[in-house]
Amino acid sequence: DIPSLFSTIEDFLWFILSAVQDFPGGSSSNEGLVPYSLDDLQAYLNKFEPSYYTKNGKDPLVYPYILLLSIQLLPAISYLSKEAGEEEYHIDAAHIAIVLADNGVLSEVSGAGQKLGVMDAYAEASSIIRQYGSMYLRLGNLQMALEYYAQAAAAVGGGHVSWTGRGSVDQQRQMNLMLKQLLTEILFRDGGVYLLLGSRGAGEEGELRRFLTDHKARQQFLLEAARQCLDSGLYDKSIEIQKRIGAFSMALDTINKCLSEAICALSRGRLDGESQTAGLIHSGNEILETFKYYPEVSFQEREHVSEQQTILRQLETILSIHKLTRLGQYLDALREVAKIPFLPFDPRAPDTSADVFQNLSPHVQACLPDLLKVAITCLDNVSDTDGSLRAMRSKIATFLANNMRQNWPRDLYEKVAKSL
Repeated sequence: DIPSLFSTIEDFLWFILSAVQDFPGGSSSNEGLVPYSLDDLQAYLNKFEPSYYTKNGKDPLVYPYILLLSIQLLPAISYLSKEAGEEEYHIDAAHIAIVLADNGVLSEVSGAGQKLGVMDAYAEASSIIRQYGSMYLRLGNLQMALEYYAQAAAAVGGGHVSWTGRGSVDQQRQMNLMLKQLLTEILFRDGGVYLLLGSRGAGEEGELRRFLTDHKARQQFLLEAARQCLDSGLYDKSIEIQKRIGAFSMALDTINKCLSEAICALSRGRLDGESQTAGLIHSGNEILETFKYYPEVSFQEREHVSEQQTILRQLETILSIHKLTRLGQYLDALREVAKIPFLPFDPRAPDTSADVFQNLSPHVQACLPDLLKVAITCLDNVSDTDGSLRAMRSKIATFLANNMRQNWPRDLYEKVAKSL
C-alpha cells in the first residue's frame, strides 16, 4: 500500500488485479510462496465502509466502481439499485444486471465472505430487473414493463441460454414459473388483455405469442389466469379471458354468479344494482350469440353452455319479478311467480313432492329467500277473489317447510308465518 505510486484508486486496483493469481487447490508454482488471490483483494477492499470510498456520499459511484473492478458483481448492482439514491443509478443497476445475467457471468463468488449458489445469484439479478420493471407497471406503461419482466424471467433462467433452451432443467422451470407469474401481473392491469392477446383471439395476435409459442400452453396459461382473476374478484377480466379462449360455459357461469349477487344486492336496496344487472345480461347474451358461430365446439361444451343459458334465463325471470314489485305491479309480479317453471308455486297445478330446490343452480338458490319475501309482499297487497292466492300462499309455505335445512333468514320464516 504505497499511495504515492498511484494517482487514483482505479490505478491502484488495476495494479492489484494484475497481481491476482489463481492456482488450483491454493498451491503455488514457487515453493513457500502464497499467491495473492481474488478473495484476498475483496477482503481487503471490504474492510472499509462504503462511505469511505464515496466520501460520505459526495462521490456515490466510486464504491460500485470498486466493487465491479474487484469482480464483486452482485454487490455492485445491488448497491446501485438500493443505496446510491439517484433514479439514474437504479436504471444503471437494472441494465447492468441484464447484461451480466444475459452473458452468464454471474458466478458462485459474489463477494468476499458472501458465497451464493449460481441459481441464487441469478435470482438476485432477476429481482433487481423485476423491481425496475414494476415501476413501469405502476405508471401504466405495460409495454416497457413487459420487456423488463421478460428480462427478469430470462435472468432467473440463466440469461441468454434460457431463450435457446440450453439451460438446465431447473433453470428452465424457474424461468417458466416467473414468466407466467409476471405475464399474469400484466394481464390483470387495464389494457393487459389487449397487449398480450391482441384485439381478438387467445394470444395469436398479441405479445403472449412471443413467450408462449405453443397453442396449448397459451390456453392453459389463460385458463389459470382467468381462475386467478375470479379468485381476486376481477370478474370482468375473467369473463373477457374466458371468452377469448372459447371457454363460453365458464364465462356464462361467472356472469350468472355475478348476476345472482347483483339481484340479491338489488333486492336489499343497492342503488347501482339495476345498471349492473342490465350489463351482465347483455354480456351473457353477447356470449351466447358469439357461441353460435364459434368453430370446433365439443358436445360437452355445448351441453354446459345450454345449462348456463337456462340458469341465465331463470335469473332474468327472478329479476323481472323484483322490478314489477318495485313498480307496485303486484298482480303482474304474482302472475310471473306462478309461471316460473322451476318452482312449484302455480296455484292451478297439482302439488308435487319432488325436491325441486336440489335441482337448481346455486346461483338461483341464492336468490330464492328474497324472491319468497317479494312473493309474500305481493300476496299481501292483492285481493284474493277466487282462492288462488290462498293456494299460492300454501304452496310457498310447503316449499319453505320442505327446505328448513337450508338455514334461510329468520325473517323469511316469520314473514311467511305471519302471512298465513
